[in-house]
Amino acid sequence: QVQLVESGGGLVQPGGSLSISCAASGTLFRRNTMGWYRQAPGKQRELVAAITSGGNTNYADSVKGRFTISRDNTKNTVYLQMNSLKPEDTGVYYCKLMAIPAYWGQGTQVTVSS
Repeated sequence: QVQLVESGGGLVQPGGSLSISCAASGTLFRRNTMGWYRQAPGKQRELVAAITSGGNTNYADSVKGRFTISRDNTKNTVYLQMNSLKPEDTGVYYCKLMAIPAYWGQGTQVTVSS
């Protein structure tokens, strides 16, 4: 069984930065790709960034150059550093362990507003 616990969300002004993290229990973390997704009100959940077990990354076009995903396999933790935040980055951010079956965290709210 895997538990994913996100932390670090909050309210930030446009142009600001925020870092969120997701800690995983169990032994699946280091062998699997991890992803960050977000869901804005009234919209579908979308992939923001992903990182393989070996550290290869990919990003949604909307966040390229502003967000950085990273992982620490010794701490079973994946991070998302978000810079130059925009109001459209607002949403609930979820981490996902991309195994079969997949596992999701409970989400953390990120609000970008002045």
